Amino acid sequence: MKQVFAVLTVVAVIALIWYAACVPMNIKGVLSELERGGAEVQPPTASARRDLGEFGLVTNNTFAIPAAWEQKKPRLPSPHQVVIELWETTVEKNITSKRSLIYHGWVTLSATMLGFVIGTGLGILLAVGIVHSRVMDLSVMPWAIVSQTIPIIALAPMIIVVLYSVGVQGIIPKAIISAYLSFFPVVVGMVKGLRSPDAMQLDLLRTYSASRSQGFWKLRLPASMPYLFTSLKIGIAASLVGAIVGELPTGAVAGLGARLLAGSYYGQTVQIWSALFAAAILAACLVGLLGVIERMVLKRMGMAQ
Repeated sequence: MKQVFAVLTVVAVIALIWYAACVPMNIKGVLSELERGGAEVQPPTASARRDLGEFGLVTNNTFAIPAAWEQKKPRLPSPHQVVIELWETTVEKNITSKRSLIYHGWVTLSATMLGFVIGTGLGILLAVGIVHSRVMDLSVMPWAIVSQTIPIIALAPMIIVVLYSVGVQGIIPKAIISAYLSFFPVVVGMVKGLRSPDAMQLDLLRTYSASRSQGFWKLRLPASMPYLFTSLKIGIAASLVGAIVGELPTGAVAGLGARLLAGSYYGQTVQIWSALFAAAILAACLVGLLGVIERMVLKRMGMAQ
């Protein structure tokens, strides 16, 4: 109960700060709408209001504060507007509808999971090679680190253009971008985990005449499991980001990235924020699922947490 209370307290504080930020962010648009509706606002001229600034406008027009939380196209939507939009686009919409966030979330999730599987498999293979080969450690690991310095927003269009030129379209380009972001945490985590056994444990296996493969399966791999699941949680979130970014340059009509694009094109900030929250909820569910799997696997291996 203490944990729940702490979480609810943080959420309440964030909501209060959010509501407070909506007022100065939206006040200019609200006053313009109220003026067109016949209300008296201070200062009366648009140029004077522009010079006064947001906080001065709020001080002179306190009656307009409630309207700042209900504006149709606000700069910053209020929390309840985002919640209502989420409800209307999930519960009240058919999941096959193009306006359903569940439909768009499924499209993004498909690319996320494919990219995550590719990135995880590649990351584990690279980690095994790095741990067992000095040459790979000196050659591959630096390139893996350098690869993450390239901004994904710049790399994604290049990947998509190259793949489209050879006829590869659909989910594959998004999955490759997703894999690009997810493989690095897995590589780093698995290398750390596979190297976690100390010298005494490795020497003990040698006294038993254990082969390198036996040492890997009996000692290195079990020891790396906690590190692997930690890196998988980071990787699945990065994979989701990669899938969303991969939808932006293609002009996709489905997916959370497409939902963000459509909202930005038509100035629908509430739609943008609802898509962002949907992505955050989806990421939290994926990380939570990995946490459940982690507890089951580690418990079965005798590593109860």
